[in-house]
Amino acid sequence: MATYKNINGFPIQYLESDPANPVLGQVWFNSTSKTLKGAGAGTVAGATWASGGNVNTARVFFGSAGSQTSSVIFGGNTGPATGIVESYNGSSWTEIADLNTARNALAGFGDSNTSALAFGGHPDIAVTELWNGSTWTEVNDLNTARGYQASCGIVTAGLSIAGDVPNSAVVENFNGTSWTEVGDLNTARRQLGGTGTSTSAIAFGGYTTAHVAIAETWNGSSWTEVGDLNVVRQDVRGSGGSNTDALAIGGLGPAYLALTEHWDGSSWTEVADMATARAQGGGSGTTTAGLYSSGYAGSSNLANTEEFTAPETATVSFTVS
Repeated sequence: MATYKNINGFPIQYLESDPANPVLGQVWFNSTSKTLKGAGAGTVAGATWASGGNVNTARVFFGSAGSQTSSVIFGGNTGPATGIVESYNGSSWTEIADLNTARNALAGFGDSNTSALAFGGHPDIAVTELWNGSTWTEVNDLNTARGYQASCGIVTAGLSIAGDVPNSAVVENFNGTSWTEVGDLNTARRQLGGTGTSTSAIAFGGYTTAHVAIAETWNGSSWTEVGDLNVVRQDVRGSGGSNTDALAIGGLGPAYLALTEHWDGSSWTEVADMATARAQGGGSGTTTAGLYSSGYAGSSNLANTEEFTAPETATVSFTVS
């Protein structure tokens, strides 16, 4: 009969306490609790927020795109509308080439600090610009000019979701060249959050005539209302990769919020909160490696960035069934 030692080349460790930094797949016997344990993959439930590098120009209502280690923010409001753009390398922000059209309340998506799309703005801006890592180039505009949208995707396949004043339910898909109107949201709103891909997305929160907790998922052809956020809020930001795996971060509800909720495809669960409660900032990345930058907390624009990181491993106990 094969044993653990035969298969892995070493015996199960006999320890008085769990190891501090176990390796994925490691197995040991905890002699104190008399339990066989191992190191499985880490989960969002064990994630924490930590400080990242400060942005150079604090702002609100700007576009953001990329990952935790390769992100870009653009435009927004510093008092007047701005065209300032900054790039993040995982530790610090660097100012790079400005947008051609300075604007407030725009949106954006993209997969890195060298590949992003900026579009829309308030009031009634349809301008779309493509970033290739060195310059911004104007491409085909949105069909419906609007600001305060949610967004998700990459530069060859992404969504512009709702927004504007008054509220809109319009959703448009960008295919790398042009925008096409697709299925509308069920509930028109602005200042909502969103994340995912052009065929698997989720939109949540926002403002109708008041803050809302409404969440809707997109399957590539239609929107379906699903379980609400636990806390109503507008100006919430998103991070994540699909309509079954997403984060809703911060926002303005009963007050400025540090609250982070995770969507697993069926329900929202509160996970680790940010150190600084705020809204109107920038969200990017995934549910295991997310980023939130700048924003507003009620008195002034904030410069600080926070990074959301799930552990690589989580300790699990083995049971006999």
